[in-house]
Amino acid sequence: MAAESAQTLERGLRLLRLLADGKDGRTPTELSAELSLSRPVVYRLLTTLMNEGFVRRDADGRVHLGFGVLVLAQAVQPLLRAAAMPALRRLAEEVGATAHLTVAEGDDGLAVAVVEPSWTDMHVAYREGSRHPLAKGAAGRAILGLREGRDDYFVTEGQLQEGARGVAAPVTGLPWLEASVGVVTFGPLEVSAGPRVVAAAAELAAALG
Repeated sequence: MAAESAQTLERGLRLLRLLADGKDGRTPTELSAELSLSRPVVYRLLTTLMNEGFVRRDADGRVHLGFGVLVLAQAVQPLLRAAAMPALRRLAEEVGATAHLTVAEGDDGLAVAVVEPSWTDMHVAYREGSRHPLAKGAAGRAILGLREGRDDYFVTEGQLQEGARGVAAPVTGLPWLEASVGVVTFGPLEVSAGPRVVAAAAELAAALG
């Protein structure tokens, strides 16, 4: 019975991950094919997940993630912030720029953790909870690069704020998380800023892995 329950849980999680890929939902038949499961098994999983609010079906019968997952996401953000703070503090002090952790929410990037350097005369004020399109700014571009399998850093200037320079790298190796670590400043950035950002992203990935 324990093995059967574990298998059901694993199948349910696979189904949720499949629905989380951003596509416009799927029919139960498509889910059955992509998960290599029979339709009766898929229907049983969907019934349980719909009862718990984790999936929903639209008027056309397509299955989408339900709003119940938002409760889980809101609970995860404080955990992400706590895990990121040590790496972000070191990064902000080393580079002398505001460091941040950004996660993907749909087509936007959401800043969930921000640390400002303690020793600089001037730095960028970047508010936790700030949103911006993934296509703009180093943090968003790094997340888009992650989706393409890239693990290098990205540099932008003036895309989100005039005169601001940003460097960001994706947090790799965590299939459940689309995120980047970066720094932003109004001043010049040393050549070593890119590798330091990559190292901080790898440190965070190790802490969360």
